[in-house]
Amino acid sequence: MVEINLIQQKIHEIREEMVMLDFDLAFLYEVDTKTLNQAVKRNIDRFPSDFMFRLTQKEWEVMISQNVISSTVNRRKDATPFAFTEHGVAMISGVLKSEKAVKMNISIIRLFIEMKRVLIKNSSIKGQLQELRERIGEHDIQLNKIYDTIEHLLDLSIAKVKWEERDKIGFKENL
Repeated sequence: MVEINLIQQKIHEIREEMVMLDFDLAFLYEVDTKTLNQAVKRNIDRFPSDFMFRLTQKEWEVMISQNVISSTVNRRKDATPFAFTEHGVAMISGVLKSEKAVKMNISIIRLFIEMKRVLIKNSSIKGQLQELRERIGEHDIQLNKIYDTIEHLLDLSIAKVKWEERDKIGFKENL
């Protein structure tokens, strides 16, 4: 079975979607990219735009320039890869119909589910951190008011002490 880390490395975020590219899926399913894409095209009605989309030339160039994708990936100059969402990946096992494709598909879908679970958990934690920041901000304001009041009281006490310790002028009674 393929290592989870290998699958995880082949999942990319594009257009705010977690996707896998056609050549990565072909590698994992141990078929040619051409074979995978032909199977998809023969069953194109199973792959609506929320299951699969083609990368724009700019998206493809950005991925290559950021070393997310090796520039040695063998593609025609004008052909950008297809990106498959979690649902598209699930549908591929139905069009490839090999035992390897089914097993690999199960691993990939489990990983997508785990990644979603982690993202949901992290977004919950992120919300809690934001709430704490806001509370701390409110506490900072309250603490600053308390410090200002204490400083004011100290200033009054110091002024009172200075007033009482001043040299008095006028008539002094000797006792």
